[in-house]
Amino acid sequence: MAVASLWLLFGSPIAAQQTTVVRAARMLDVVKGEIVSPAVVVVADGKIQSVGAANVPPSARSIDLGDVTLLPGLIDAHTHLTSDLSGDWVTRSVRELPADAALRGAMNARKTLLAGFTTVRDVGAGGFADISLMKAIDAGFVEEPRMIPSAHAIGITGGHCDDTGWAPGIHELDYRDGVADGVEEVLKAVRYQVKHGAKVIKVCATAGVLSFDATLGAQQLSDAELQAIVQEANRHGLKVAAHAHGTAGIIAAVKAGVASIEHGSILNDEAIALMKARGTYLVPTAYLLSTFHFDSMPPPIAAKARQVIPLAQDSHRRAIKAGVKIAFGTDAGVYPHGDNAHEFATYVGYGMKPADAIRTATVNAADLLGVTDRAVIASGKLADLIAVRGNPLQDVKTLQQVVWVMKGGAVVKDAAR
Repeated sequence: MAVASLWLLFGSPIAAQQTTVVRAARMLDVVKGEIVSPAVVVVADGKIQSVGAANVPPSARSIDLGDVTLLPGLIDAHTHLTSDLSGDWVTRSVRELPADAALRGAMNARKTLLAGFTTVRDVGAGGFADISLMKAIDAGFVEEPRMIPSAHAIGITGGHCDDTGWAPGIHELDYRDGVADGVEEVLKAVRYQVKHGAKVIKVCATAGVLSFDATLGAQQLSDAELQAIVQEANRHGLKVAAHAHGTAGIIAAVKAGVASIEHGSILNDEAIALMKARGTYLVPTAYLLSTFHFDSMPPPIAAKARQVIPLAQDSHRRAIKAGVKIAFGTDAGVYPHGDNAHEFATYVGYGMKPADAIRTATVNAADLLGVTDRAVIASGKLADLIAVRGNPLQDVKTLQQVVWVMKGGAVVKDAAR
């Protein structure tokens, strides 16, 4: 094939290898919580080669973004890219194929990337659609955020991770779909998700809101089941994220050794103290609590939401005040994909300083995910960068309007100039 044809298909081979220097008026040192001015970042081979004006190669291609603030690409540790609440979402599971979900996921992932989120932890999808999406992203078929998928979330028969409300015999699930009862079955469920590509294990330690089981926060997986899941996941080098609303289930999950509590709606002093002692992260998914559309929900779900939302808001404030470790997560899919950055202002409203809120989606989230190659602007890290107008330390809402995105050294959004 001619070189010209290769260029049309894949871009210039020379340009792909060319060193690029990204310049901006400012950049945020997320570790120190300080603005550095000016920003000069040298990028080569998908990584940050150096930071500062002293080491700029004379032959480097230059991108001058002007009066913006440069930040590391953001991380959302709780997304559901393959789903949303559009249309008749209640019956979708019996009408659609995994391929439908994966294609929907590609659309939603693109919105997420353009919003400045270059990494996501996706916590629960049917039919291994999230695994297929991750593979397509890694292969370069689609240009989307880096994904850490869980495949099927694991929970009990009839619980929040099951698909309930159907007549007997319709859409019955088993351990391969994450529905498992007893230690032996949950072990098989974990192993089956790992076999097919899961990079994190998600469990439903308690009941939840967007399901048709009658309770809201009751513990569902037993202490023994939770312990077996964590131990098995850890043997495979994976962490466990626990959906947990009710206090007993939160405490049981933390004692079992999960890495994070998702939602954490009903925290008491014991749960907060235990999370601090164990270093367990809280992933609040807080912004959606102020956007929940009760009138469009089935009545049983709306009733549970009305009950839990004020409890969750109070719990999150108490956890932040107490110094529980917080990692950024939105539950995107329950509310529109691409609006992820609204979560920051909610944390600030709960009492966080803007710098601390930004750390939840950078260094904190990277620590939770167990990745060390991103989340700061430093030599040797992935060239995942974003830019916003203004100073996010003065107004964290500037992160809701990302004007420029680079992932792995490739510019994927350029509205800054």
